[in-house]
Formats: sequence, C-alpha cells, structure tokens
Amino acid sequence: MIKEKYSVIGVMSGTSLDGVDLAHITFIKGIVWRFTINTSQTIAYSKVWFDKLKTVTHKTLAELDQLDIEYSAFLAQTIKQFITRHNITQIDAVCSHGHTALHQPLNGVTYQIGNLECISDILDSIVVCDFRIQDVQLGGQGAPLVPIGDKLLFSEYDYCINLGGFANVSTTIEKERIAFDICPANNVLNEYVRTLGRDFDNAGKIAQSGTLNETLLKQLNALEFYAQTYPKSLGVEWTEANIYPLIDSFNLPIKDILKTMVEHIAIQISRVINTTKTPSVLITGGGVYNTYLLSRIEHLSATKITVPEPKIIEFKEALIFGFLGVLRLRNEINCLKSVTGAGRDHSSGKIYTPQNQQIC
Repeated sequence: MIKEKYSVIGVMSGTSLDGVDLAHITFIKGIVWRFTINTSQTIAYSKVWFDKLKTVTHKTLAELDQLDIEYSAFLAQTIKQFITRHNITQIDAVCSHGHTALHQPLNGVTYQIGNLECISDILDSIVVCDFRIQDVQLGGQGAPLVPIGDKLLFSEYDYCINLGGFANVSTTIEKERIAFDICPANNVLNEYVRTLGRDFDNAGKIAQSGTLNETLLKQLNALEFYAQTYPKSLGVEWTEANIYPLIDSFNLPIKDILKTMVEHIAIQISRVINTTKTPSVLITGGGVYNTYLLSRIEHLSATKITVPEPKIIEFKEALIFGFLGVLRLRNEINCLKSVTGAGRDHSSGKIYTPQNQQIC
C-alpha cells in the first residue's frame, strides 16, 4: 500500500493502565513526514479490566492465551465504538500495539495481548499489530519502538523523553538513533497513590509535601540496571522484583515514598540528558502533568524542557504506533537495530486483512 497520504487509527495501552489511547491520524509523505491528529480519546479501563491487567504478569501461559482472546475482543469493540463515535469513514489501517503481558527479551520472549487476527474481522479493516515479537526473534530487546517516529517526526529535538509507566528516551549519538528505558515512572508513582484512594498525584503535590529519604534514594540509584549500557529495556516484572520490595522494606509514609521516587526519576533522567550541552528536550506522556517532577528534572539538568500541545502529550505513543503501521504497510524500516540490538534493521508487525472468521 504505497501512497503519499494515509488515514489510520493508532492504538496504545501502556503499563500505567490509564486506559486505551486511540488517535485518528493523517500522515502525508513529502520531503519529510507530516501528521495531523484529527481526533483522539482515552478510554479508561473498567475495574474488571484494570484488575485483570494489573495481575497479568502472574498468569500462566494458558491463562494469557485465554486473556488474549478476551482482550482482543474487548479492544476490537473499543476501537469500533471510537470509529462510530467520531464518524470516521475512511481508514487505511488500524495500527495497534496491544498490551504487554510478558516481556523477557533476554529469554527470547515477549507477549502483547490484543493482537489476534479476529480484530481485523470485527472492524472489517486492515490491522497492523504485534510489532515487538519479530525484533525479539532477531535478538533484539523488542523495545523501545517509538524512536523511529522520534527520528522522522520530531527530528528538531536532541532528546525525546516519554514519561509513561516507564520513562524512556531516544536520541542520536554518532549519527545513529539510540533509545532505551531510563527508569520506572508513573506505574510506581500511581501504584502508591492508589493506596490513598487516588488514581494519580495531581501536579505532584503529595510528593512535594513529603520528606526525601536519602538512604532509599541511594539504594534505588544503585540498582544494577542503571549501570548497564544500551540497548536495554524494562518490564513490569523487573519493577515487581526490584522496586517494590526495596521501597516497602523502608515502611515509609506514602508522601515520603512519592517524594523519594520523584527524585529518583528526575536524577536518572537528568543523568541521560546532561551528556549534551544545552540540549533541546521534548517530554510527553502522562507524567508531564506532574509539574513537581518536571521542575526537579529541569533543576537537576539545568535544561528548559519543551512540553508540546495536549494531543501530542497524551497521544504521542498512539501517534507513533500509527506511524509504525504506515511504515510496515510500505515495507519500510520501522525498527532500528541501533535501538533494540537486533541483528538488523527491519520492517516489523503483522498485517491482517478481514477474513470473516471471527474467533474472539
């Protein structure tokens, strides 16, 4: 499907479990790629789905296979409702990340639920999905996948940082695009805020009111992951094994946990962007609304951060997975070996066309 203009729906579900992000995007190929986010929406998870996805890393493979069927059906209906609600009539493809259930690239394993062929049947549309598995099969981390979008859509910035469930970065070093996960972010902050009956720490006010625990901070910063070189990526399993037990061993008030974790995130991000003098930094993702966290990053890095318009803040990942799908339809590289450590650059993602054989 090689042409100059594409109308696609990008779909993303992140580890922070905010919900399903959907964006209807137009991409136009010229000297450089241009895009317009026509409409976008986040569909919050019901308590039932939130609970199912929160415990996904503890399920057996058989349980994941069943959940995959259920989640694929749920995702297809969610996308269908979005299309109807916004009167979207012309779509070249739906480009969906799915939801990461298992990510152990060192063991050659990654599993994103919600990528079954039946979604194409339900939507009666071409679906491009399951972008990570091929990269892992080629010896890569299967993540991050966003950097090709940063390179082609946001090239004016030295660093593109996403503050989602994890903080991750992409940049160019010695003419090669590199990227990696920096540290846990919203998934940990939100986990502890929920014990207070809230979904998130509005503007970081609770964290700002806390007391920094220097000992915990030192131990967090000393975790082995931070000394590793890229390519590297994080999964929920790593957080559950390394972050929560360490934090919980201190038995601190929630506000002190949040204060210390915010400082930890800010330190790890500032270490990355401080490698360049006067860098230009674009930060997106839900963590942008934690203004206390942003202020700590700016303070520690002595860098003025660019925060884009709300549509890009909230839907940049959905936007870029839409773009990955377009590149896949064109059979163009959408996964960089310099980023993931795979054996070669490649065009990743499964392409499904409607077969009218719904099985979910």
